[in-house]
Order: sequence, then C-alpha cells, then structure tokens
Amino acid sequence: MRKHRFRNSYFISAVSVSLVLCLIGLETVLLLSAGALLTRMRENMTITAILSSEADSTQCARLERMLDASEAYSGYRYVSKEDALEEHIASLGEDPAAFLGFNPLSASYEIHPSDAYSSPDSLEVLSAQLQTLPYITEVLYPRDLADLMSSNIHDFSYVLLGVALVLLLVSMVLIVNTIRLQIYAKRFLINTMTLVGATSWVTRRPFVRRNMCIGLFAGIAALVIISGLVYYVQIRLGMLLFPMTWQNIALVCGIVIGSGLLITLFASLIATGKYIRMDNNSLYEI
Repeated sequence: MRKHRFRNSYFISAVSVSLVLCLIGLETVLLLSAGALLTRMRENMTITAILSSEADSTQCARLERMLDASEAYSGYRYVSKEDALEEHIASLGEDPAAFLGFNPLSASYEIHPSDAYSSPDSLEVLSAQLQTLPYITEVLYPRDLADLMSSNIHDFSYVLLGVALVLLLVSMVLIVNTIRLQIYAKRFLINTMTLVGATSWVTRRPFVRRNMCIGLFAGIAALVIISGLVYYVQIRLGMLLFPMTWQNIALVCGIVIGSGLLITLFASLIATGKYIRMDNNSLYEI
C-alpha cells in the first residue's frame, strides 16, 4: 500500500513537471516563431530600383552579379516594362499605353534587403549606393513603413522577452514546489539517514537521481505533447508559424530536456538540504 502511494506521488510529480516543461517548450516555440515572422517581415521590405531607358542586358547582368555577391540583399526580381504595364493595369484598371500610344513605364528591379540590413539607416545607405549607378534613374523604398516597423519590432521584442522571462520564472517555481512536496513526504527517511551517519551526498543521491529521471521522462513527454500541438497547428490548420529546421528542433529539445534535468537537480539538492539540516523536533512542526 505504501509503495503504491509512493508510485502515485512519483507519477503525479512526473505529470506536473511535464506540464510545466510543456509551458517552457511552448514559450521557446513562440519565441522562435516570432523571430522567424519578424525576419520575414524585414526581408519583405522592397527597394525599387528604376532603370533608365538606355540600360541594356550587360548592365542588368552586372547589377544582378552585384546583388548576388552582396550579403546585404536576400533576393531580387526583374520587372520588365511589359510586366510593369500588366501590373499597373491589374491594380488600377486602366491602360496608359492605350491613350498615350506608348508604354510610359520603365523596367525596374524589386530588391529585398537581408534581415541584418533592414533597419531604416541601412535602407538609406543601400538606397544611396544603388542611386550612384549610372543606369539607375531613381531608387524608392517605403521610408515611413520602415521607421514604423523598426519601432514596433523593438517594442514587441521587449514585451515578448518580458513575458517569456515571467513565464519561465513561474515554471521554475512550480517545478521546485512540486519536487519539494514530493521530498517532504520522505523527510523522516532523510532525517533517519542523517542520524545513522550518512553523508550529505549519500543522502541526496537517491533523491537527485530519481527526480532527474522524472525530469528526463517528463521532458520527453512534454516534447511529444509539443510535437502534437505544432503538427496540429501547422499541418491540420495550415498555419506555418514555427520554422521546422534541425537547428530549431534541436534547440527546443535541448531547452525542454535540459530544463527538466537542471531544475529537478537543483530542486532536489535544495529540498533535501533543508531536511538534512533540520532537527527532529522541527520535522513535526512543518
């Protein structure tokens, strides 16, 4: 009966720890998803380089080689005069070539800056560099949108980081309290081991080993739950938020498993140390 009760306590501890580790894992997934979303938003900024009417294929090829060689750009698209006219007709519903007798639009390049060069100052520098090329007549980019996005991204990053730190602190407190309650039930055993001369580490070792095993299995269970949630959101609902790269998957697994092992380790050391130092009379007062 007593063994059954202890097994139930370990099972309850494992479930409690796994649920808290789920919270930590979901925090990590949300942070990585938010980071990927912000990166896509920055890289979707467009610098439009309008070509002169005298620009030839050699100059276009030279510009493309420069864009490919520079880390400041993540991609580009050539828009011919005909493509520009079709897009103009599709967006405004009128054909300027019909009443002018010629196509007044110019060929251009839609250039996307990389994430590291998407700040307003960097966009200004890139725009100035492109403007110096003789076969480019004008360089346009949404300056106001870049300023607004930069300001909002900084504010959002601080808020998201603050929320993640608060949730992480709450998660750690919950795991520590769960371990302390589980060790509390064996405070008399700890006291008995101390009385018969067991050293501090000998007394702590079985509790540390057992609770770290609980942390390991709870971490694996939490990863299974998180994988199911991510699969449901991204495959079933079609919301591709979390970037499924090996680096991100390894990071989430490492944080969840590592948190389970480290937090249960320190919680076990702290909780057992409290009862090792406690005298016999105090054990009945708590």
